[in-house]
Amino acid sequence: MLITNATLVTWERSNRVLSGWGIYIEDGKIADIGPDAELKTRHPNASLLDAHGQLVLPGNICAHTHFYGAFSRGMAIPGDAPANFSQILDKLWWPLDKSLTEEDVRYSALLCLVDAIKHGTTTLIDHHASPNFIDGSLDVIAETVEMAGVRAALCYEVTDRDGPEKAKAGIAENARFIAKAKSPLLGAAFGLHAALTLSNETLELCRAAVGENVGFHTHLSESKDDGLSVQKKAGMRPVQWLNKHGLLGSHSIAAHCIHVDENEMDILAENGTWVTHQPRSNMNNAVGVSPVEQMLSKGIKVCLGNDGFSNSMWEEWKAAYFLHKLSTGDPRRMDGYTVTEMAVYNNAALANSFFPVEVGILKTGVAADLMFVDYASPTPLSAGNLPWHIIFGFRDSMVTTTIVNGKILMKDRQLTTLDEKEIAAKSCELAAKTWKRYEEKF
Repeated sequence: MLITNATLVTWERSNRVLSGWGIYIEDGKIADIGPDAELKTRHPNASLLDAHGQLVLPGNICAHTHFYGAFSRGMAIPGDAPANFSQILDKLWWPLDKSLTEEDVRYSALLCLVDAIKHGTTTLIDHHASPNFIDGSLDVIAETVEMAGVRAALCYEVTDRDGPEKAKAGIAENARFIAKAKSPLLGAAFGLHAALTLSNETLELCRAAVGENVGFHTHLSESKDDGLSVQKKAGMRPVQWLNKHGLLGSHSIAAHCIHVDENEMDILAENGTWVTHQPRSNMNNAVGVSPVEQMLSKGIKVCLGNDGFSNSMWEEWKAAYFLHKLSTGDPRRMDGYTVTEMAVYNNAALANSFFPVEVGILKTGVAADLMFVDYASPTPLSAGNLPWHIIFGFRDSMVTTTIVNGKILMKDRQLTTLDEKEIAAKSCELAAKTWKRYEEKF
C-alpha cells in the first residue's frame, strides 16, 4: 500500500513536517518514505491510499489505562458522593470490578478499543481487574485486541483486598499470560494494584512467580494512603518498599507517583522505572498533582496515560499542559515540548519494550501504525510549533483514518474491524445488569 498526498509528521528526535511526501507499507512495516513522485516510480504496482492533503502521524500511545472501567460511564453511586480517594475506591471501583462477568470484560474492552481507533490511539497499556472472573480474563481481552487490530500490553491487578485465594489466582493469571505465546499485537506485564492493598507476603509471591526480566505494572502513591499504609506495615516509603522487593526497574511501570519525596524520585531515576502521568484522572479524584517536571529533570522516564478516561490522548496533552500551570501559578511551566517528551518520545520508548517492532515514529523498518488528521491549519505549522497546534487546535473528530501493522482499522471515519453500533447496543444491555449487581453490594 502506498499512502500519497500527505503531510508527514515523523516524530523523529529532530521532528520533520514533510508536505507532499508518502509512505510505502509492506508486511505491516514502513518500507519506504519519500516525495510522492519518487515513491510512485519506485513502487508502480502498489495500491494507492490518497491522504487528500491530511497530516499523517504515528498513532497515539496510551501508557496506562483500564478497559474494565468503561461501564462506569453515567453510573450513579448510591448515597453521598465519595469525599476522598479511599471512598472513591470503596464506593465506586471495588464494587464495580466485583460486578464484572466474562461478557462484561469482553465488551468493556471492545468499547475502549472502538474509542481508541476513532481517536488514532494505536497502542495501549492496560491494567485489568475483575475479581469474580480472574482465570482467563487476559485471554478474553487479548481476543478483543486482536479482533480490533490495535496493540496492547495487558496485566491482571493482584491485590489482597479479596482474600489470599484470589490474590493467588491473580498471580497465576499474570504468570500464565506472560508465558503464553502471543501475536505481535500483544505484550504483557505483571499487574499489582497498589501498595495500600498488598502485603509483604503477596509481593514475595509475585516476585517469585516470574523471571527477573519481567516488569511489574502498579499504581504508586496515587494518594497519601499508600504512604500511610506502607509506613505502618514496613516502616518505610512506598518506593523504597517496592524496590526492596525487586518490583521496580527498567521493565516496570509506576502509575501516578503523586506523593513521592525526593529520595523516592532518586530511587526511581536510579533503577529506571517508568512513571505514567494521568492528569484528567488526578483532577477528577482530587488526589494532587504529580511532580512531573521535577521527575523529568532527574532523568525519570515519565509517560502519559489516561487511567481509563477516553482514549483521545490529545485531551490528556491539554490537561497536562494546563494543570501544571494552574497548580504552580506559573504560565512558564509544562511547556509544549515537555508534554511532547512524555506523550510522544517516552510513550514510544515504553511501548517498544513490549513489542517486537518499533512504534511511534515514521521511518523505514518500523511498524506502520498511523493516523490521518484532517487539520486545515489556519496559521503556519512547523516542527517547532506543532505541540501548540495539537494543544490548541487538534480535536478528536479530526482523526479520519487509523492504521495498525499496515492494516486499515478505520477509513474516512468508518471502522473496518469493529461494529460500533453492535458493540454499543450489547454494552448498554450488559451494563444495565452490571449496574444492578453493583447496587446490590450496598
